[in-house]
Amino acid sequence: MAVKYTLIESNTTDIPGAAATTINRGVNCPGGGIDELIFRFTTANTTNAILADFGNIVSSMRIVLNGSTVFDFRSGYASASNNAASSFGYFLNSLGHGRAVEVPGDTAKEAFFRIPIGRNVPAGVSRVEYTIGFAATAAAVASGTCQLWVRYNDNFQTTTTIANATSFTASGTTEQVVVRMPQGVPGTLAGLYIQNDSAADEVTQVRIISQSDFDIPLDMVRAFNGDLMNGVVYADDDISGTAQQFAISSVGNLFLPTFGLTLDDDVRLTVTTSAATTLTFTPCITSPVNGQGELVGRQTQPVVTNVASSVLDATTESA
Repeated sequence: MAVKYTLIESNTTDIPGAAATTINRGVNCPGGGIDELIFRFTTANTTNAILADFGNIVSSMRIVLNGSTVFDFRSGYASASNNAASSFGYFLNSLGHGRAVEVPGDTAKEAFFRIPIGRNVPAGVSRVEYTIGFAATAAAVASGTCQLWVRYNDNFQTTTTIANATSFTASGTTEQVVVRMPQGVPGTLAGLYIQNDSAADEVTQVRIISQSDFDIPLDMVRAFNGDLMNGVVYADDDISGTAQQFAISSVGNLFLPTFGLTLDDDVRLTVTTSAATTLTFTPCITSPVNGQGELVGRQTQPVVTNVASSVLDATTESA
């Protein structure tokens, strides 16, 4: 098998609305090499329910596969009235082009979110649990659908783990930040996702101490990570219903490539801010696939069967 798509969930309830909501659902899926999980959302809504891209109302998403958290995203800010590229969409597209896209539309929305997983799960039935937090839409949503697809692929090369974020209360000066790395997660750090708590660029400089001798200005990081090459793609139906939009930043958000930094220690940074604010730092960890499936329980005590001995055991004799 090369690439195969399987629909494992489809409903009309796991959608956003005029009030903030949190969705919790668990579904079964077949075993195999899971490359990614794909969410497809559609809505029929009143005009201007979401001003720009659909990701602006995704305040959180957590995915647990067979009891292990593989994706844990918390948005620094989420608002249907943010008329710019969303934090969630920018983050996913920093992990690979086209991971967050949608068909631009005002009263009819269709959005796709491709979540990188990279896990060989055992044959049989596996379990996916997801929790999605939606901010309130700016206008009523009449109806919609949520679908969850699995893409199986024998040729994916890495596992991906989006770990819990470290929060930091900044005071508008240069400060040291220690970003905690998860224990027991194999791999290296591919990147750090830095978020502000509002749509404002209040981080002005950043430095990973082990990778730079000097603080790097914000726009210099954006030059290195591809943002300044119109690398931020999002939908805005007020501008076009037939094309995506391009920008040089997702304001308040910054993806910082770390080039496979080892997880031998927590990551230490210096961060300069222009105002008091709350920042979050989300680790993006990848690991080469070793070709082994997910571990399952293995019996450690042998059960020896011997019919000849059993026959004698029923008598007064012994083998």
